[in-house]
Amino acid sequence: MLSIDEAFRKFKSRLELNEREQKNASQRQNEVRDYLQTKFGIARSFLTGSYARYTKTKPLKDIDIFFVLKDSEKHYHGKAASVVLDDFHSALVEKYGSAAVRKQARSINVDFGVHIDAEDNTDYRVVSVDAVPAFDTGDQYEIPDTASGKWIKTDPEIHKDKATAAHQAYGNEWKGLVRMVKYWNSNPKHGDQKPVKPSFLIEVMALECLYGGWGGSFDREIQSFFATLADRVHDEWPDPAGLGPAISNDMDAARKQRAQQLLFQASQDASIAIDHARRGRNIEALRAWRALFGPKFPLS
Repeated sequence: MLSIDEAFRKFKSRLELNEREQKNASQRQNEVRDYLQTKFGIARSFLTGSYARYTKTKPLKDIDIFFVLKDSEKHYHGKAASVVLDDFHSALVEKYGSAAVRKQARSINVDFGVHIDAEDNTDYRVVSVDAVPAFDTGDQYEIPDTASGKWIKTDPEIHKDKATAAHQAYGNEWKGLVRMVKYWNSNPKHGDQKPVKPSFLIEVMALECLYGGWGGSFDREIQSFFATLADRVHDEWPDPAGLGPAISNDMDAARKQRAQQLLFQASQDASIAIDHARRGRNIEALRAWRALFGPKFPLS
């Protein structure tokens, strides 16, 4: 029988990206990039976001691809942010069809129609990508923001560096804990609305909420993490790069209240699972953790 620690380590491993998934992500990037280069002047493109920071969880959805536009496309920079997104959307609809392409606040989502099975497996394939138009301003990037109608500053390298530093400071377990909570956040049991939006907010909060160093126990670390997130979800959480709008701006008061309730319930459920293990009820503990997280959490 799996110990609780063994189960968490297996769970963490299941959420990590493997070579086949990375290969498929690269193929999808090149496919979308090669096509968009026939429609726009693109200087370069690269995978970014949580995928590049190794905080992406399973199943692999919404992998960010930055498309850095050439100077020949500078006319977009002086227009409302929605213009370039409308044109990216129209171009991608031509290739993938309207049912597979969705406009978002700062990107265009392309769904590849990959089936997700009952165990959250996708046969090592990427479910969707987010195409993000961008301009390189020298020391940072600017991307379109529909909410403000403007181009906003961002720097994915700063986000990546902060995640790496936090991971190292937490006994190289920080990214694993973040992936676990992100996986909980995407659980279908929450309905169409994820508790925390965007999921990047979990990572931003973790930069402060996971502190003091790795305590050596996954179950207690996770319980404490959920509890702290519940306590702090109403706070304002700025862009870690200090450039764009607050990451917490996507959630209004009602949504934060719902997130707080669900995060608090998760911390309570974690406490129950810990108590099962303390009383020697290992099978019940594993089942409780699986009920909390979902099918990627192992029972054996």
